[in-house]
Amino acid sequence: MTINWDSQVLSSVSKVIPHLSSIKINTEQLNEIGAHLSKEDFLINYAGNPNIDPKEYIRKTMLVNTLNFVFTDFLTSVKYKINNFSDTDAMVYQIDLALRSGIPLVEGNFMRDMNLEEFKGIFTGNIEMPMAEEKVKILNIVGDTLVTKYDGDWINFIDDGPKKLYANGEGLVERLVRDFKRFDDYSIFKNEKVHFLKLAQLAFWGIHRELSKRSFNIEDIHNMTAFADYIIPVALESLGIISYSPSLKEKIESGVLIDKDSIEEIEIRSTSIYVTAKLTEIINSFKKQEEKIIIPQLDFRLWTDFHADEKPHHLTKTIMY
Repeated sequence: MTINWDSQVLSSVSKVIPHLSSIKINTEQLNEIGAHLSKEDFLINYAGNPNIDPKEYIRKTMLVNTLNFVFTDFLTSVKYKINNFSDTDAMVYQIDLALRSGIPLVEGNFMRDMNLEEFKGIFTGNIEMPMAEEKVKILNIVGDTLVTKYDGDWINFIDDGPKKLYANGEGLVERLVRDFKRFDDYSIFKNEKVHFLKLAQLAFWGIHRELSKRSFNIEDIHNMTAFADYIIPVALESLGIISYSPSLKEKIESGVLIDKDSIEEIEIRSTSIYVTAKLTEIINSFKKQEEKIIIPQLDFRLWTDFHADEKPHHLTKTIMY
């Protein structure tokens, strides 16, 4: 499948790459890693779990991505964990426990009315859930919008337009960003918007990946990019594809906060999206047509391999990832 370099996210982050000042891309290593990864299986024929109820899965996935940001303590750099689960996996594990116990976490009314005490009662781990107050506030706002516009149900939002990410303003990503501002993920670089849209894209990738063979196939999935977060940069640096300037490296290893919308943060996120797109192109150049992958499949592999890694990642106080 051809990479769409004209997509909203890729076209905007590509403008940052010629101006990188704190990150270098090792093109030779990029090509070597791409050739190596081309020999691997990326679960291309994943058919989904037939025991999953599609509507319940959609509701849960939208909830997860409403809350899917910051799982590392800013003071200690310790990651949120429960049992053998870390990071997002730990939160999803606890959401599943809550839903099975009858807590209606996915319903707009419940989200709108949740308080901090109730939230902390559900999410208890090795440390207090990072940015818990912000997470509750977001739940309240998103829940209120769900109730006001979509009768409290994510399914009504999904069914209100085509199964496309972009469709002249009526696509899934476009409507999500329009109606739920917590998903409007961008920065300003040289007086232009750089769109990242991490959680908006990730929500629909999760749904597409699980349900595309059954009931939910996104028609323009080629417009989807990697999900610019904390983990993909760790993967790319560990693989030797990117390297940081001494000053940025020191900040990351020392746990110094990288300001949201700073040049350093914009470079980290833009490079993650750009390099994973290039890496996907290289991987596909070695594969037969029926074996070619899309960018989120590579992102999923890198995140899965590195998200529990203890290697320091950059820290940014943000609700977007």
